[in-house]
Amino acid sequence: MDFTFTEEQQAAVEAAKAVFAGVAPDGVPSPALTAGAVADDFDRALWARLADADLLSLLLDARHGGAGLDAVALCLVLREAAKVLARVPLLESTAAAVAVQTHGGEELRADLLERAGRGEVVLTVAANGRTGHDGAELAVTARQEDGAWVLDGLQTAVPWAQNADFVLVPALSAATGRSVLALVPRDHRGATLAEQISTTGERLGELRLDSVRIPARDVIDADGAWEELRNLLATGTCALVLGLGERILGMTSEYTGKREQFGFPVATFQAVAVQAADRYIDLRAMEATLWQAAWRISTGAGGALPASGDVAVAKVWACEGVRRVAQTAQHLHGGFGADTDYSLHRYHAWAKHLELSLGPAAAHEEALGDLLAAHPLG
Repeated sequence: MDFTFTEEQQAAVEAAKAVFAGVAPDGVPSPALTAGAVADDFDRALWARLADADLLSLLLDARHGGAGLDAVALCLVLREAAKVLARVPLLESTAAAVAVQTHGGEELRADLLERAGRGEVVLTVAANGRTGHDGAELAVTARQEDGAWVLDGLQTAVPWAQNADFVLVPALSAATGRSVLALVPRDHRGATLAEQISTTGERLGELRLDSVRIPARDVIDADGAWEELRNLLATGTCALVLGLGERILGMTSEYTGKREQFGFPVATFQAVAVQAADRYIDLRAMEATLWQAAWRISTGAGGALPASGDVAVAKVWACEGVRRVAQTAQHLHGGFGADTDYSLHRYHAWAKHLELSLGPAAAHEEALGDLLAAHPLG
């Protein structure tokens, strides 16, 4: 078996590193230093540089102006993005575009995808539902009426909703009981946004839909479309967690290698070294499970369990691991870790946000148990 990345995937990483080299984490707005939202918009200058480097069209087919790569390539780029706390909707916009490319109608694809790949249109996804605990598709109902779909319901904590041009909203069809995906313009009649603020201090949106009419061409009702989108979003979030955790542990290694007590670097103390080693093991487990999940959803390869099983395993390690990595980093930095002149507090806030976005490990373990019950391993 060959576990190396392809030349195209490695080229995407190099392009991402070149773009993100100009991002200074110390300059990222801090929730500890700002009352309310840290900014009104995401980093548009960085968004333009990502577009110029063809990283916004990474997963789009060549006929839509893209590179035709896969979820593994996207996760490699997201990993680099998290290391510098890149304030862009790269995951959400790419995942929504992939859903449109895979399951949308020809007219919708022609109208949307090339513009999204150039960064001219920004997409996001309402994936948290009403509470963040129940399936997002259960929070909105959809019914067909006079050649259109009518949506009613509420989606909470929609990332970048205040600045995206379209929100891809999962909803449950009242007639069929199946999930559909509706592309809702931000300022559409009947759709209202209320501001929410994330742990990172970024603006989220509470999206309320009151008899919102969406043309049939802007609704995806293909079987499995929402599950595929949900798996890509979750796997991409695990990639963000991995990159964030690697940078946090790197910062901890640098600090403990310089900080001295009793005339020796604290990194040489056994208690410190053991804690750092445990977190390194966490990161390697997070990495292995991430690439397994990304490979499954990229290739559609079969297995003893559906791909959602591998995604659940990756989420278990990611949400548990990022909390342990951030906690250990704060502990080993001592009081310096809370100094707002040092960037660790920013990484800690982002780690908590990603952990909460993934949800509790127990819920993913329960989902994995249900899959095992439904697909007994021979």
